[in-house]
This record gives sequence, C-alpha cells and structure tokens, in this order.
Amino acid sequence: MDIFAFIPQFGGLIWTLAAFVLALSVIVAIHEYGHYIVGRWSGIHADVFSLGFGPVLWSRVDRRGTKWQVAALPFGGYVKFAGDSNAASGKDEEAMAQAEADPERLRATMHGAPLWARTATVAAGPLFNFALSILVFATVVLTSGVSRDQLTVGELRPLPVADRGLESGDEIIRINGADLPSTQDAVAYADFIDAIPMVPTLDYTVKRGDTERDVSGAFLLPPLVTGVSPQSAAMGAGLAVGDVIISIDDTQIFAFDQLKAAVEGGNGAPLALGVWRNGEELAMTLTPKRVDEPQPEGGFATQWRIGIAGGLAFEAATQTPGIGEALMTGVRQTGRIIEGSLSGLGHMITGAISTCNLSGPIGIAQTSGAMASQGAQSFIWFIAVLSTAVGLLNLFPVPALDGGHLVFYAYEAVAGKPPSDKALRVLMTFGLAAVLTLMVFALGNDIFCP
Repeated sequence: MDIFAFIPQFGGLIWTLAAFVLALSVIVAIHEYGHYIVGRWSGIHADVFSLGFGPVLWSRVDRRGTKWQVAALPFGGYVKFAGDSNAASGKDEEAMAQAEADPERLRATMHGAPLWARTATVAAGPLFNFALSILVFATVVLTSGVSRDQLTVGELRPLPVADRGLESGDEIIRINGADLPSTQDAVAYADFIDAIPMVPTLDYTVKRGDTERDVSGAFLLPPLVTGVSPQSAAMGAGLAVGDVIISIDDTQIFAFDQLKAAVEGGNGAPLALGVWRNGEELAMTLTPKRVDEPQPEGGFATQWRIGIAGGLAFEAATQTPGIGEALMTGVRQTGRIIEGSLSGLGHMITGAISTCNLSGPIGIAQTSGAMASQGAQSFIWFIAVLSTAVGLLNLFPVPALDGGHLVFYAYEAVAGKPPSDKALRVLMTFGLAAVLTLMVFALGNDIFCP
C-alpha cells in the first residue's frame, strides 16, 4: 500500500511542511554525511554532526568522540570538524592551541590537515548529493523496468472507448501497415510515433501468442493524463492522473496532440475542458501558463502549458535492465538536470527567460507536497532532482559555499599558502551576503511571481 496516496492533492499546510522537511532532511543528511565520512577517512576528526539548527532535541556521542544530534530547526545541518572556524559553534581557541603544539593532533583538524584531505572532505558533500540522485534514478529504472525492444501491451488503461481491439500481451508489429521500429532505436521510434495519422481508429498488426492478427484500436496517444506538474494550471483546476480530456471548448478530441495544439495556439486564453474520469464526465476550466522550456539543441523556448504529461493508451510491458544500464541511466539523468540548471541560470542572467523560473523555499515546499500527493515514486524522484540541485548549488564558487572553499584550496595549491585571514573574512562576508540576497530574491519570486 502506498501511504503517500492518502495525502490530499490539495492538502493542508501540515502535509506540505512535512513533505518539505522530509525531502530536505534526506538531502541534507546525505550531503553532510559525505563531508563527515570522507573527512573521517582522511583522518580529520568531526566534533559534531548536526541535522538541523538551534536547540538540540536529541544527541549522543559515539566512540570516536563525535556528537550526533538532531536540532529543532530542520532546515539544514552541518558537520563541525576539529579546528573548523566556520562551523556553527565557532573556533575553540584553547583546543586549537593544544593541537598546534601536537603535530599528530593538528593533522586531525580541518586547519592542520593536508590540502588533499581538506579538498576531498569539502567536495564530498556535493558529490554525495549527485551519488544519491544517480542511485535513486537507477533504482527507479530497475524497479519499474524499461520498455521491451518491441512495443508490447502491458496493462490496459481505462479509456472512454467501448472496444480498443488490443489485449494485454499483444506485441505490436505494425500500425496502419507500417513496421513499428524497436523502442531501443529512440530516434526512429520517436519519428514513427510522430508520423502516425491523426485518425480516431488505427489498424494494428499484433503478435498474440504464436500468431499474427490484425485488430482495430483507439488512437495510440490519447489525451490521457499520466502526470500532473506541481503549481501548474492542471493541478489548480483539479486534473488528476488517469483523467482523459475528451473535449476542448465543446470540440471533441481523441489525440494528445490535439490538446497540445489547442493549448499552444490559444495564446493563454481559458480553455473549457470536458474530462472523463472513471466513467463520469466532468467540466473544468483552466488557463494555460507561460513556461520557459529547455530545448534539445540548447537554449529555451517560451510556450503555453497546462502542466500535464501524456502517454500510450496502455502501459507498455517492461523488461528489467542490467545494473550497468540502470546506473548509466541515472548518470545521464543527473547530467541532464545539471546541464538544464546551468543553462537556465545563464539564460536568466542574460534576461533570455524570466527570473520567475527560480523558486524559493515556499515554491520548493509546495512542490514537495504536490509530488508526495502523487505517490511515493514521484516524491522519491523529486528528492533525487532536488538533491542534484543542492549539490550543484553548493559547488558554485561563492565563499560560504563548498565551491568557495574549493576555490580557496585551489589558490593555496597554486600560491603555496592559504589566503590571509583578513581576505577570508572579507570574502566570507560577501559570500554570505550573496547567498542571503539570492534567498530573499527567490522568496520574492514565490510570493509575487504568477
């Protein structure tokens, strides 16, 4: 049983906050554990591992002398290494004086550890975030599978048609007399799907058991809702996974592309939808939103969108990929998120797309709650996406972030000495100001952007 299915799609503030705190806690714990474990492997002692800030709710000290604690404000965390002057609790001058008099103890501090150990420890946090994303994406692929080489009907989806001809287990060989390419040939398969004639009924040649037979069936890509984007027009109107849109402004439709054309060609005008849901017909009205979308060739294009994903008239039968294939899928997915994030940030800086694409804590919290309402897999997938974003953000070369520390270490490697304490203080102040400014700006987007 999926416990997340019981969360209302438009649940209250408590559900939204709970989902946000859970997502953030997992990501922060992985990030900080990366710092901690690589620091420990490198010989650097950790005084405190904290999940959250503020008053301590629970703590214990392990046999290595590290204090593990959970604090009252669950919006971050930190690891305080011995000699770490930037940790939340500050620098213990007396302990540092004792360590500096003992080379072995000094080696176990963040201040006295070799440059390679400090670099590895700082870089480990973001890298662990990326590793979490890769593992989650790979696990989802392993558990849900990938389409069989030849498109095969799995479970039939409920649709408002009396007879679809296709049956579970049918292997689709031809559509309207044209051979269907293997799903593994992504380009040829996509081109074939795009070229399917726009008619309500298609002629399918299928392999059913040991025989081939011709059957008639509904259009392959009906206007079926297989996913709803958080904070979208569809979510605001009440569309849900499994809904089928049967009309737009009293015009009957049978294909997802007809819906897409109406949305994109309507220039943002409200749309009156007829919706089929579990045998009942509902009426809904929604207004598409302008969305900046990344393009395969690079850059962004502004489109009108209602925020739904479509799919086949049936769930495609799947096969389990190898572990290597699943991991490579995870790597590619993580890479796409990083590439898209960097491209989006660059286009926002140049003014090519709206800065409203940058979400703050309120937007992230709302998305957390919305994804949790769509099920455990959607919520876990969102955690992986957010983990990649957090890892990337921490690598930005801004003082006070991990990337800023890595820049300092790069300077030390080249110059043979670290930046002066005065320079570090000034740079850290500017870094904190930049981070706070970004947070306030993003929060403003959450409040004022449509």
